[in-house]
Amino acid sequence: MARGGGKGSGSGKSKGGKPGSGQIGGQGGGQGGGLGGARHATVRVKTARRRKNSSTRWLARQLNDPYVVEAKARGFRSRAAFKLQDIDDRYGFLKPGMAVVDLGCAPGGWTQIAVDRVKAGKDGGGRVVGVDLLEAEQVPGATIFQADFMDHDTPDRLKELLEGPADAVLSDMAANTTGHPQTDHIRIIALAEAALEFAFEVLAPGGVFVAKVFSGGAEASLLNQLKRNFTKVAHFKPPSSRKESAETYVIAIGYKGEAKGRTASQEDENADEES
Repeated sequence: MARGGGKGSGSGKSKGGKPGSGQIGGQGGGQGGGLGGARHATVRVKTARRRKNSSTRWLARQLNDPYVVEAKARGFRSRAAFKLQDIDDRYGFLKPGMAVVDLGCAPGGWTQIAVDRVKAGKDGGGRVVGVDLLEAEQVPGATIFQADFMDHDTPDRLKELLEGPADAVLSDMAANTTGHPQTDHIRIIALAEAALEFAFEVLAPGGVFVAKVFSGGAEASLLNQLKRNFTKVAHFKPPSSRKESAETYVIAIGYKGEAKGRTASQEDENADEES
């Protein structure tokens, strides 16, 4: 997932759908967590004359990654969809009727899971709004637009699309890695802090905040803010996250504050009505 606009282990509880069924939200039941023990044949990748060894290794990893194979079988945009499934199976915060913001949503895997679990686009269902620096195709039931979340007008546009407070703010934003662990950690924490500031503006009481961080978890300043403003804070590495990846997620549940939930233009309109 691109910057600004563009994700201890636990056993997930299946919410329906069979591995390899190709079923996604709204088409034959909910999306089940994990792979359910599905096994896939190993694919051997031959070294091509013009292909670098590193590219061959990457291709072999992709072709033999069971989550990549299963994501394709289920119609998910990416293997990252399983990460949100794992997180929600563990903490159970996505409910029908909720309003959800997906920051760093491309190519749309997290958005698909959110739409399915809050029943967005259905009678009495919720609302899902996503943004990414990279272009992403629309997900039925959600509204996605391309923009840099760090641009000053992007948060206001998200608020306008929400049309009210959010029940969950999900951030899978990550800057391109530099190969320097400390620099990468600082950059992803900065994105998580920006996402949290936005969450403070839009979350309804009891709301949820989820953000990607790197190994070592959230920095003290970020963690302190979360603990002051939420009733439960935890770190979690989804089983579907690659073992060699430094990523983990911070999950904050039970927002104690009140959502401002208004854009600058909406505040101006309200002031005009009161005067």
